[in-house]
Amino acid sequence: MAFEEIKENLVEAEASAKSYLENSHKYYKLKGFKVMMKAIVVFAKIASVSTMLVLALLFLSASAAFWVGEALHSEALGFLVVGCCYILIGVILYLLRDKLQKPLLKKFSEFYFDEI
Repeated sequence: MAFEEIKENLVEAEASAKSYLENSHKYYKLKGFKVMMKAIVVFAKIASVSTMLVLALLFLSASAAFWVGEALHSEALGFLVVGCCYILIGVILYLLRDKLQKPLLKKFSEFYFDEI
């Protein structure tokens, strides 16, 4: 009689463990899907806004280069000045890369570890 109770308890424990593992698997699958979809949506937003900003920056840079070139009486010098400004901005961003990394890491860790 005691062996039958132990056997029943073991069967119930096994069923509970299987149910727990199956539900955990479903939960993490759902969590992964949610994170993946959020990442895709954020990437799509960033890509579309970035495309528009790059196009705007292209036209603004060309107009600035022509304007500076007109002021210096040389279009080539105008484009050179605008190009050097972009190099300077790139160097500044490179020097500040560590200060930019922390806020990005914090934002993406909040994005990943939030509740479902």
